Amino acid sequence: MAEFRFKTPLAESDVRQLHVGDSVLLDGVIFGVRDGNLIRVFDKNVAPPCDWKGAALLHTAPNVKKVNGKYVPVCVGTTTSMRMDRFTEGLLRDYGVRAILGKGGMSQRTAELMKQYGAVYLSVTGGAAAMETLQIEEIEKVYWEDLMPECIWQIRFKGLGPLTVGIDAHGGNLQMDVQAQANAKAAEIMKKMGLA
Repeated sequence: MAEFRFKTPLAESDVRQLHVGDSVLLDGVIFGVRDGNLIRVFDKNVAPPCDWKGAALLHTAPNVKKVNGKYVPVCVGTTTSMRMDRFTEGLLRDYGVRAILGKGGMSQRTAELMKQYGAVYLSVTGGAAAMETLQIEEIEKVYWEDLMPECIWQIRFKGLGPLTVGIDAHGGNLQMDVQAQANAKAAEIMKKMGLA
């Protein structure tokens, strides 16, 4: 396992260096996205109001408060990625996204797309919202406030992570690897118990 630190926006050459299990820290702007804004982009065909070329997108709908006209973070956690899996191809192909950050993993189809387009899935440790929030320098902009809290958040981070490469740009998928190991172990136990 190797350790990397990158500044956004990311280049394809950055993410092609990564392999499943590597550890990553990210500096710079990361966009918070979630079902509401992705549905607007893809199901309602409304182009995002910001440039996602080389972007890292975090699956989140943060808890914030408004102070003197600016949003400040209260708690910025991560949400489960699998339910947003269907948007992956468009994000990579149409908008040039290089990293998706979330928890719980994504599908084997997403792993194939990330290999094809040169992108990665970076797993955020579940329950680490307090640490994530402390790594925020500023919420710079908020787009589509009518979707609150599922608007697009432009958040500047310093040292977000450590993140684990869950899907790499070579076809590796940590979630599927772990699931396969668990299935094999379960089958072995069932056989020993005479149930298989």
